[in-house]
Amino acid sequence: MSYVDGNALAGVLADVFGVEMTAAITRCRSCQQILELAAAHVFITAMGSVMRCAHCQSTLAVIVTKPHEILFSPTGLSFVAAPRS
Repeated sequence: MSYVDGNALAGVLADVFGVEMTAAITRCRSCQQILELAAAHVFITAMGSVMRCAHCQSTLAVIVTKPHEILFSPTGLSFVAAPRS
C-alpha cells in the first residue's frame, strides 16, 4: 500500500486543533524519534487515515472523519508541540 506525507492531513488536523499543524513537532512513542507531522507517512483508506512514523513505521495516530465529528486517536505520540503564530 502506498502512502503520502503528513501534509495530506493538513485540513483535518486544522479542524481538530484549530491551527495549522503540519509544522508541529512530535515524538514517536516506539522509537523516540522526533519529527514534524508533515514528515509522517499517511495511509488513507475509505475507513480513515493512519499516520505512521517515518523512521520505524509504528502507528502514531488514527483519524476517522465522520459526518458530524472527527475521531483523532494519537496513541503513538509522546507529545505534540505546535508553533505559535
